[in-house]
Amino acid sequence: MTERKILTAEEIEAFKKKHIRSFTLRRGHISQAQKRALEELLPHYAVEYTQNLMNPEEIFGRKAPWVLEIGCGMGETTAAIAQMHPEVNFLGCEVFSAGVGALAKRLDEMSLTNVRIIQHDAVEVVKDMIATDSLDGVHIYFPDPWRKARHHKRRLVAQPFIHELVQRIKPGGYIHCATDWENYAEQMLEVLTGEPLLKNMYEGYSPVMANPITERPMTKFHARGERLGHGVWDLVFKRQ
Repeated sequence: MTERKILTAEEIEAFKKKHIRSFTLRRGHISQAQKRALEELLPHYAVEYTQNLMNPEEIFGRKAPWVLEIGCGMGETTAAIAQMHPEVNFLGCEVFSAGVGALAKRLDEMSLTNVRIIQHDAVEVVKDMIATDSLDGVHIYFPDPWRKARHHKRRLVAQPFIHELVQRIKPGGYIHCATDWENYAEQMLEVLTGEPLLKNMYEGYSPVMANPITERPMTKFHARGERLGHGVWDLVFKRQ
């Protein structure tokens, strides 16, 4: 059995002061449609980053379960899940403008009102804006695997961030991670199993597409992984 790691006060304090970013901002292609969406549509869905705790009832205009998705990509999964679950509020966190624009465009085209978008580093959003014991769930689907060993320190699903993130989930809530990179899946399993506040809802990895709480639609990363012969690993843990 994996020994569960308890973070020291010094480790937690060090995390709060400084963290290694799990992304690298770079100039990337953004279409004209995405640019227009950023200018014209994003204001309808945007949440500004501040160092104050957010009030989800004010942000969404209603009281409902709410789920944080870290790394929305181009928004196809976020929009699909939001459409399947209109009774749930979703906060999508994404740093890249092309993805933010694409998601805003999808939300407008699908007439979805239960999604908000924050364009900022998720680690800082969690630390500064989300109250403890408040989230009903967290989705981290296909985060950058940072394949080279020297870059593994940049991986998002790692301590001490996971400990901080899990404290924001209310008891009975869940965290659902997915990756198509086996080495990262092994790390995810070790990190999540070692977190004292979490309990694995399955024995090891969860059956693909079998999350009983919120289904995960097929993503382009999942489809690409299967096409290339990669495995896809899902992990679903419950906050105790």
